[in-house]
Amino acid sequence: MLRSLDIRDMLLIDRLELAFGPGLNVLTGETGAGKSILLDCLGFVLGWRGRADLVRQGASQGEVTAVFDLADGHPARAVLAEAGISAEDDELILRRVNGGDGRKTGFVNDRRVSGDVLRLLSGALVELHGQHDDRGLLNPRGHRALLDAFGALDTARVRQAWAARREAGKALEAARKALSAAREEEDYLRHAVKELDDLAPQEGEEASLDTDRRAMQAAERIRGDVRRALEMLGPAGAEGTMLDATRWLETSAEGADGRLDMPIAAVSRALIELGEAHAGVEDALSAMDFDPSALENTEERLFALRALARKHGVLADDLAGLADQLRDRLDRIDAGDAAMADLQAAADQADAAYEKAASDLTAMRVAAAAQLDKAVSSELAPLKMERAVFETRLGPADPGPEGRDAVAFTVATNPGAPAGPLDKIASGGELSRFLLALKVCLARGNEALVLIFDEIDRGVGGATADAVGRRLRRLAEDSQVLVVTHSPQVAAQGCHHFRVAKSVSGGMTTSTVTALDESARVDEIARMLSGDRITDAATHAARALLAG
Repeated sequence: MLRSLDIRDMLLIDRLELAFGPGLNVLTGETGAGKSILLDCLGFVLGWRGRADLVRQGASQGEVTAVFDLADGHPARAVLAEAGISAEDDELILRRVNGGDGRKTGFVNDRRVSGDVLRLLSGALVELHGQHDDRGLLNPRGHRALLDAFGALDTARVRQAWAARREAGKALEAARKALSAAREEEDYLRHAVKELDDLAPQEGEEASLDTDRRAMQAAERIRGDVRRALEMLGPAGAEGTMLDATRWLETSAEGADGRLDMPIAAVSRALIELGEAHAGVEDALSAMDFDPSALENTEERLFALRALARKHGVLADDLAGLADQLRDRLDRIDAGDAAMADLQAAADQADAAYEKAASDLTAMRVAAAAQLDKAVSSELAPLKMERAVFETRLGPADPGPEGRDAVAFTVATNPGAPAGPLDKIASGGELSRFLLALKVCLARGNEALVLIFDEIDRGVGGATADAVGRRLRRLAEDSQVLVVTHSPQVAAQGCHHFRVAKSVSGGMTTSTVTALDESARVDEIARMLSGDRITDAATHAARALLAG
């Protein structure tokens, strides 16, 4: 509910504070008094795009503040949550400032927001109806949702089926692309797998081969020196020489009176050490012995591993894993037809489920449309439009999450006349009554909205105007309704009455708004009946309207 509207220096208003109440709030006043200014200001704070020159002449800036009451579960709370704005209290304060330079700044609960956030909140707070309203009932893009709301139709099944259909279609298309791309490289994959299988690389093999290769290369370099050393230590070398020396010393020992005993013993010990050295070198040389072809084979495999790793852009230790990956891709290609068949079956099933859900929804919409047409027709008779024909037309539309139906409200103002869109066929007064009748029928489920009717009673009077007023009051039983009206019959139905007046002081024109008590209401309605000169008959008629 709109609790209050505070306006500062906007258009013809210097300072205005309005407190609205539940039920039907009516605003009356002479033509040009400024009733539309209130709607302009309310639209401004709600972020609606409108006239640019809103700041009052001579003021540096203008400002509008609107306070709404929010019940638990109000749709506006979802908008606030999406915008990251706290909504712990039941009060929502919208404020917007229009600078003298044309810049506009909006605030929600004292937090600065964009105009887009204000417009989103507007859709959850207020619904405007009038002869030139292109955002409400006259907008065909919203007719399907209005019909669904009227029939209390649950579209969740269709939305879920649509989502499942899209997911199945995406999975099928992704599989097609993947399989097509895989088949383009199938020859390469088979060649690469064969090449890897032929080589059969093992993890850690490169390091082992490299170690063996280095060892064989090192042995090849020193083996000749070791062999020469062995030869010099053997019988043809140092061992033979020392044996000869030992024999010569032993032959001479008998005539040396024991002086050669010690050298002979030392040479004997040296021969033992020399024998051990010879044996050790011989063992080492035997260990260094290898087949030259082994080195060649080791190098060939090591170089083959490294070349294949470079070719695939991986480490040599990753070649075994790469082979498994490429085999998996080949397996997917080989199993692709079967997988595609399964995905195609899933997509077909999802399509069928969506078609069934959409068809069921279409049938429900056809039934709801017949009920709506009947309901609107029953409302048109009291509005003196019993000869008019209202029809909700369903046609095909592109499939989507809301089904595959296009919905349009059409009207024929006279029997036999062609039917067409509301705003193209009906005249101003007829259109107002059509909108009201339609709104009365569609009111269910919109209790959270503030309904605003801008001179929707234009062009009607007498009993028809009375019927308009009574329907507005009926709407106000469930929703707060604001009506700008020139009709005394409509004004008399109000729960709260405000009079808009214009005055000139000091060369400045100012609009004021006054909340009327019962006595002032009689005078205002009498003025609406008779003009500036209020007669006794007009006063009596005003009291009768208020009493009726």
